[in-house]
Amino acid sequence: MSADNRKLHLVLLSVHGLIRGHDLELGRDDDTGGQTRYVVELARALGERDDVARVDLLTRRVMDSSVSSDYARQQERLTDKVSIVRIACGEDTYIPKEQLWDCLDSFADNALNYLRGHSLAPDIIHSHYADAGYVGIRLSNLLGIPLVHTGHSLGRVKRQRLLASGLKRDVIESSYNISRRIQIEEDILGAAELVITSTNQEIEEQYGLYNHYQPEQMKVIPPGTELDQFFPPDGSEQDSPMRQELERFLVQPDKPFILALSRPDARKNLGILLEVYGESAALQRAANLVIIAGTRDDIRDMGSRPQEVLTDLLLSIDQYDLYGKVAYPKQHQPADVPVLYRLAAALHGVFINPALTEPFGLTLIEAAASGLPIVATEDGGPRDITGNCRNGYLIDPLDKSDIEKALLKILSDSKTWQTLAQSGLDGVRRHYSWQAHVDQYIDAVHDLVARTEPPLRTPVVQRPSLYHDRAIFSDLDQNLLTDPKSLANFINVVRENRKCATFGIATGRRLDKALRVMKQYGIPQPDVLITGLGTEIHYAPRLTADYAWTQHIDHLWNRKAVIRILDDLPGIKLQPRTEQSRYKISFYIDPNLAPGLKEINSLLHQHEQTVSVFLSFGQFLDIVPVRASKGFALRWFADQWDIPLEHILVAGGSGADEDMMRGNTMAVVVANRHHEELSALVDVERIYFAKQPYAAGILEAIEHYRFFRNCDVNQE
Repeated sequence: MSADNRKLHLVLLSVHGLIRGHDLELGRDDDTGGQTRYVVELARALGERDDVARVDLLTRRVMDSSVSSDYARQQERLTDKVSIVRIACGEDTYIPKEQLWDCLDSFADNALNYLRGHSLAPDIIHSHYADAGYVGIRLSNLLGIPLVHTGHSLGRVKRQRLLASGLKRDVIESSYNISRRIQIEEDILGAAELVITSTNQEIEEQYGLYNHYQPEQMKVIPPGTELDQFFPPDGSEQDSPMRQELERFLVQPDKPFILALSRPDARKNLGILLEVYGESAALQRAANLVIIAGTRDDIRDMGSRPQEVLTDLLLSIDQYDLYGKVAYPKQHQPADVPVLYRLAAALHGVFINPALTEPFGLTLIEAAASGLPIVATEDGGPRDITGNCRNGYLIDPLDKSDIEKALLKILSDSKTWQTLAQSGLDGVRRHYSWQAHVDQYIDAVHDLVARTEPPLRTPVVQRPSLYHDRAIFSDLDQNLLTDPKSLANFINVVRENRKCATFGIATGRRLDKALRVMKQYGIPQPDVLITGLGTEIHYAPRLTADYAWTQHIDHLWNRKAVIRILDDLPGIKLQPRTEQSRYKISFYIDPNLAPGLKEINSLLHQHEQTVSVFLSFGQFLDIVPVRASKGFALRWFADQWDIPLEHILVAGGSGADEDMMRGNTMAVVVANRHHEELSALVDVERIYFAKQPYAAGILEAIEHYRFFRNCDVNQE
């Protein structure tokens, strides 16, 4: 079957929040907003296509008594072709997305295990938000398939907004891990072959803030909405429980109402909306105000930010004495949302989104599909939506007079109301149906798949005695050299257990130099030798090269361009030719004169170079292809030899070893580590920090993990 006619297998990644196929808890907290609904609806809509064979939505598995047991189910089938698959992510409990970063390597390893374990070969990975993008890069690099990404919101934009609100940089860093997020977003933009946005403003004004800004790889595909759920009033809404709920608050429930629907988040600007309404006698005569700000049982049990927003709303209602004119229900279900729009439309009301910023604004499309005119902030998505649908007015969200005038313009003129309502209905069908969305989406994906080379896997000749269920991998310089006594003890342990565990070396040295130093120190030839910082893999007994790996890492590599870009930087000098290789560029770096790693990465991103940069021992700077690293090479080997990562002990001591130790491996950092480079690993619970240096530290870890216990020797 040709690439144009093949049926696609699509994997969607959305890590944070609470995702299930029914009764989405929208507005429960900052992590359960429109993104969770979008990915579920996208998965369903893609599954309805005849040219799609399978859709897997991978999300985080949560086992926590404070949330529904639905989120602990490993698999939830939405249709015959579509499933939500929940993957373990280090922490079982439900935690905010800002605290998930150190769990994501484990999520990526478990996701790869799921795909490999079910013999699945997806055509693309589509990540949503920065956390999923981090996972998407790793899966894309390991599987050799295209990465598609949707940001939903961006770290640089968020940092600007938080600074403007008066928060200090150190508070922003501690609360949001914002620098880490921004760096990952830069990496995502370099790795993704397609970035899907909702609006042109996203491309120009938000992604344009990034060093790796590549607009030619970005495509505007507005989200769709479920037209079978969101439609004009048909009379059924009048008998709904939601109507009865609103009537509890309102003295004149048959008046038009102004509807606002969002999370209790300061950025949604609900406080100013209440001030506008409270200070306008004309608005109070014309309409009631209905505010749906998430769901709650007790405001005192909520997080500090939503608690503050809701408390301020209640205080404003009291300040302006708006009792009987404002409804603010505590609870609503997803099924109530379409009813709310229809109730507002039936009474000739208006929907308002006064958010300070709005990347898209899915609620605006839903309101339009329900025949309800809109007033929205003059930012991002609302510009495109009102431009396409011509169903409302844009306002300055900080200008109370502007907000009041726009609302009154719609509420006071029935002809204007009818025109805007009908225009919205027509515009949604034309621009924002799910069918229109997935048509554009599939066209773009087919283009990617058609120009993607299928990943190669060359069979590796293994010794019969090496069908092991575990392996030990160690760096050379920081672990096995310098201390002859502990090295001799380690070598004896390796030899005694050779029938149990594969022995591997992972080093930044070139192959010839690694072999020379191993011979000098009496280190036996390993079964697997990863050299050049993961750019080469060789297998015993004849040092057979893994050429499939070499072809795999060639993706996006431009050696000459990298050297040219960094050639004039102060404090950086190319190492001798003997230290270079085809896929590794090595420099000496003087940290007192040279730019920091962040600046070097930014410079490479600005010149559209997608690479991995490593600093070792504070003096060696190495640059390799984006698909190459010790960690990626190790996972390639594990996949080839069918050894679970959970059965691989890896030992390291410098920054180049970090990605080898993150994730599901058993990892040990020897005591003579380079402290600054591996300081971030101190907070990763599953990594063992040995008290002993060099090989003695590895032996200590072997005892700590009880590594050789229950060893299963499989020989053929």
